[in-house]
Amino acid sequence: MPRKEFSPHNGHHPHWHREHVGEHRYPVAVVVLFVIALQSLLPRELSLNFQTEISILEALLLVILLIIAPRRIHNHQMSMRYLSLGLTGVMTLSNSASAIKLIDHLVTGGIKSGTSLLISGASIWLTNIIIFALWFWEFDRGGPGSRAQALVRYPDFLFPQMEDEQMADIHWHPNFFDYLYISFTNASAFSPTDVLPLTRWAKMLMLLQSVTSLLTVGLVVARAVNILH
Repeated sequence: MPRKEFSPHNGHHPHWHREHVGEHRYPVAVVVLFVIALQSLLPRELSLNFQTEISILEALLLVILLIIAPRRIHNHQMSMRYLSLGLTGVMTLSNSASAIKLIDHLVTGGIKSGTSLLISGASIWLTNIIIFALWFWEFDRGGPGSRAQALVRYPDFLFPQMEDEQMADIHWHPNFFDYLYISFTNASAFSPTDVLPLTRWAKMLMLLQSVTSLLTVGLVVARAVNILH
């Protein structure tokens, strides 16, 4: 049976374009707390001077989001979306500053301990994976609330389950773990694996993540090996 093509003009919707109950907020809240902890535990020379205040701001934004949507994200609310994007933006700026400081120390030889270098590099790399997962999750088809209401017709990421309705349960929809998987594979393989970016913003974010990951991993490993030997 030939697959029915979706067109905005023929009135047909693809099998994945449907409303669902929405995602749970708690898995995302847990990884955000994990990021806050990782950023707080970085050495002073790799953190911003006001890292404590930033961590408090991140925690406060998370609490507000949990108050607005304590269980499921089932509809598209602009206030919640702005808060969520603001939280991800603050975490991004903090981790970017740490990554820049790390690269500066790698170039100038500011970090003398190979073990400390590896731990700090791994922390920044892992935080980078989570942050990009949050960006993917926030932007794909307008965010989790928009996906729950099926407001956007065209996908930004093409999952295998979206190509063939027989590859997954009829109630399948991408959740945060799927975007975390995209982020992890892109950061470690420096390229898409089974999920394809379709829009330019998705491609640009994946490109930026690959470059950042390549610089961080390559420089950290090279410097650590040099120190340890």
